Amino acid sequence: MSKSTTLMCHDCHHKVNLPTLTDGQEAVCPRCGFQLSTLYHNAQQRIIALSCTSLIFLFASLPYVFLSFSANGQLQSIELLSSFWILVDKDYGFLALLQVFAVLILPAYVLLSLLYLLLPQSFGLIPPKANWVVKILFSLLPWTMAEIFLIGVLVSLIKIMSMADIGLGISFYTYVLFTISMTMTLVFVDKYQLKKSLMLEDQQDPSPITPNLSIQKTWAFLFTSVILYIPANILPIMHTRFLGSDQANTILGGVILLWNTGSYPIAIIIFIASVFIPVAKIIILCWLNYSIQINQHQAKNVRILCYRITEFVGRWSMVDVFVVAILVSLVQLGNIMSIVPGHAAIAFCGVVIFTMFAAMSFEPRLIWHATESPHAGESQVCDQPK
Repeated sequence: MSKSTTLMCHDCHHKVNLPTLTDGQEAVCPRCGFQLSTLYHNAQQRIIALSCTSLIFLFASLPYVFLSFSANGQLQSIELLSSFWILVDKDYGFLALLQVFAVLILPAYVLLSLLYLLLPQSFGLIPPKANWVVKILFSLLPWTMAEIFLIGVLVSLIKIMSMADIGLGISFYTYVLFTISMTMTLVFVDKYQLKKSLMLEDQQDPSPITPNLSIQKTWAFLFTSVILYIPANILPIMHTRFLGSDQANTILGGVILLWNTGSYPIAIIIFIASVFIPVAKIIILCWLNYSIQINQHQAKNVRILCYRITEFVGRWSMVDVFVVAILVSLVQLGNIMSIVPGHAAIAFCGVVIFTMFAAMSFEPRLIWHATESPHAGESQVCDQPK
């Protein structure tokens, strides 16, 4: 019989007897299906190698041309860092700050934190304040959006490809490689296995559940999201100025324009990310929070599945914000053609942020609170591809 460890499930607060895993196995909570831990072969070495590779590609993407835009004999090119300064120059410092943190600073911090934690282990050492670093690392992971930014760049290129010649610089390709490398890095990062390798105690007795506080915070964030969603859809998200004329585009208007011009895949992507997902997330979180408030006991598995879906997809709504930021940075040809952000960009950015806060403030343990048992259960162990 393999030696087991008692672990508290994050989502349902169920004590689970976690057996010793072998390479390629994952442990799943028997009550709510939450993935407790996965053990990958040589995970530590893979994370170190991929983190170093990702950082090299990230820093290589900074000094060179990222994108270029040519129309009517005029050429505009941008680097990653200069794109942020263009937003600041257009008095949209908040968008610039959000972009530089989500696209550069936080991904770099995550990678450096992993190296800080794992490199000393190669020499048999435990880094100072490792517990705090792990806690901050996993708190910031949802806010790293390198892959979402890259999708936004690709959508931007398709939107303006018919208007001008687009050039891809060295930095674009290195950033693509960085995004791939970082995604592969995070695949092998498992919180339980990381803490176990650092000999850190896992928190077995989380803070007491406070239903009223969780419900009130979630309602507050959701109401703020709904209020911001109104100007986000009514006001223009960007203005296109061409030969002295000004064309304002709303989110839904941009989707309709893309559809009418035959860009059906891009129109569908923008519609799903910017219209369907925010509305669906707000509705689902309202339903979940209300079900907790009235102490509903039915459909626990359905509710926890809906919560996990909303938590996962919510950040992808930032695609449209990044599309605006890229277009504003790239298309600046004076009186011939220029794009400036609209006030809806800030409002929509607020919608995405506050719905993410709502999902984070929602306490999934409350779904199971009424049937919580002090007895530990056996986790389900599944073999995964190595």
